[in-house]
Amino acid sequence: MGWIKSGARTFEAGTLDDRCRRAATVLAGFGLVAGDGVALYLRNEIAYFEASFGAGLLGVYPVPVNWHYTPDEAGYLLRDSGVKLLIIHADLLPAIASAIPDGLPTVVVATSPEIQAAYGVGSPPPSAGAPLWGDLVDAAAPFAGEIAAAPSSIIYTSGTTGRPKGVRRPIATPEQAAASSRMLGWSYGYTDFLEGRRDPGEVTTAVIGPVYHSAPNAHSAFSIRMGANVVITPRFDPEGLLQLIEQEKITHLNMVPIMFARLLRLPDEVKRRYDLSSLRYVTHAAAPCPPPVKRAMIEWWGPIINEYYGSTEMGNVTNLTSEEWLAHPGSVGRVQPGIDLRVVDEAGADVPTGTVGEVIGRSRVAVDFTYQNAPEKRAAMEKYGLITPGDVGYFDADGFLYLCDRKNDMIISGGANIYPAEIEAELHKLPGVADCAVFGIPDDEYGESVMAVVQPLPDALLDAEDLRRELRRTLSGYKVPRRIDFAESLPREDSGKIFKRKLREPFWAGRERAI
Repeated sequence: MGWIKSGARTFEAGTLDDRCRRAATVLAGFGLVAGDGVALYLRNEIAYFEASFGAGLLGVYPVPVNWHYTPDEAGYLLRDSGVKLLIIHADLLPAIASAIPDGLPTVVVATSPEIQAAYGVGSPPPSAGAPLWGDLVDAAAPFAGEIAAAPSSIIYTSGTTGRPKGVRRPIATPEQAAASSRMLGWSYGYTDFLEGRRDPGEVTTAVIGPVYHSAPNAHSAFSIRMGANVVITPRFDPEGLLQLIEQEKITHLNMVPIMFARLLRLPDEVKRRYDLSSLRYVTHAAAPCPPPVKRAMIEWWGPIINEYYGSTEMGNVTNLTSEEWLAHPGSVGRVQPGIDLRVVDEAGADVPTGTVGEVIGRSRVAVDFTYQNAPEKRAAMEKYGLITPGDVGYFDADGFLYLCDRKNDMIISGGANIYPAEIEAELHKLPGVADCAVFGIPDDEYGESVMAVVQPLPDALLDAEDLRRELRRTLSGYKVPRRIDFAESLPREDSGKIFKRKLREPFWAGRERAI
């Protein structure tokens, strides 16, 4: 079995297991039982996994929370999820304390030295009456009750209606759990280790993305459960990652394209400074990777750059090696075993090779899901027995899938999903705004950035920076449009709906993306 490391702390598998069992006792002491949820308002560190795995032992759902949230956003999630306990880092508590629902018990995690250094924050003392997580776990006995089947985390993913929706799944059957393991195995390059041909202890990986996102969440938890060695980093740092690869002899990584872009911007002397020869399998997902960026990474790190495509609801459905991408540039891969994946027209018929249609798919034995408090929105995700992630694309003659656009106008910026409707709703609240349209435009670093076109009310004098300042009161910073233009009127379809395609076209002309 492997180890887990964060800052100066290293826990061997047995120690981590003991800590998780103690964590289960702590959670049970707050009255949590199978089917309940616990909110994890935590940055990347060992306490997150203690709480998450401890919850799993009780059949309790971990609910990771995006700690960039405004108080309004945090309060909504805590209420909507119905969690019975909040566990939060000490430095994050003051900003959202007023949004915590009345009566929700709160446990504080002391902000670790590595997080303090990475973010330039302190670790304020806990509020009166809020116990410290470390003290509770240290004092608890290992859980001695019946171990429950662990549920998956409830990941909140936004939709076109703006507010995030929690994806909740029932406990997997043994067949479903095995299928999920196979899917994650080929996504992360772990197949040989899962099937017993190699020792999982040979894998050393790092958690370099925030664990509230679905991909880093699944990758980190699965790596630990598999028995790999796992280094937790508080945040992504380009040169710091190169140093970590050399120091820890990292073999496997799960990344997003913006990390590639930032690595490539390092000076050549920095790139040459570190020994990266331990790397065996690097994979990426979550956002489109610009072809020049991917080609440059393959040239630098070698043919170890892989890719998979999927979504929180649909699961991972394709895989792609470096060699396959070089032969089919722009593709996101071929369908993997046990997966049904189709590209269909509006009538649900498969479109011909090379023809663009809507992408739908899922595992043949997938665990079904619902949306927390929004079962009606679950039905909208299903088409012809499969799940639609809102993408459009096509298959080539060799069976490789290409994505052209996102049907629901979602913006992916630096691997984060941003939904225009939420931003438009906040813009409509501001004085002087008659109408608006929000959409993604090309960004060399983030893949896409947020742009808004605002139609002012007659005689209204609006200023872009003033609008951004007001939006920051209710939206996380990464959702605030980087660019705001003004127009006397907005193009509309016959139905009256704003014709966003006409607004996007000038920005995407000649780019590797359909408009």
